[in-house]
Amino acid sequence: MWHEGYGPGTPLAQRLAVVQGFIRTALESCAPGPINLISLCAGDGRDILGVLPGHPRATDVRGRLVELDPELAEGARERAAEVAPAIEVVTGDASLATSFSGAVPAGIVLACGIFGNVSDDDIRNTVSQVPSLCAPDATVIWTRGTFAPDLTPTIRAWFRESGFAELDFVAIPNTTVGVGANRLTSEPRAFDPSVQLFTFLPARERPSRRSSG
Repeated sequence: MWHEGYGPGTPLAQRLAVVQGFIRTALESCAPGPINLISLCAGDGRDILGVLPGHPRATDVRGRLVELDPELAEGARERAAEVAPAIEVVTGDASLATSFSGAVPAGIVLACGIFGNVSDDDIRNTVSQVPSLCAPDATVIWTRGTFAPDLTPTIRAWFRESGFAELDFVAIPNTTVGVGANRLTSEPRAFDPSVQLFTFLPARERPSRRSSG
């Protein structure tokens, strides 16, 4: 499975390092006090749960990780109990906004491993709906492969159109890995639990394997 491909030097390992670097920067930029975080399609949570041990803001972080695969969710749940007991792990469908009821608005939103597995229209819909999950000045961290045709410039434009400023974008050399970080600069929108953010395409129709999503 895709989550078994994090060996040293692999594209997934490189992507994880960039995502974790963006998370550290986001944590450090948050105001004193509680930091609410949500993760869509969280996998085993290794991005945020790998950052928190020893981090000076670790005890401030709370929120929800949502993952459909029960084995991955259980792994995240066990790890969170050790390093971040204020983070809830839910086995559920992150494509449904209702999965985040009671956990939003969030100051940090993770949307990693999604955009390479859904249609272009669903990427645009997700980006347009993300402000309804966000607290003021929230940071959103996302991934998408830069494989041809490279959609990342368009996704970056969609974030701008949806009220975000770009903090950083990294296209890792010699891979098809792209990672972005954006800050909400417009007013957050009201949360609507009835929204469907995206639908995963059948494997044969996905523009990439999840490792570059």
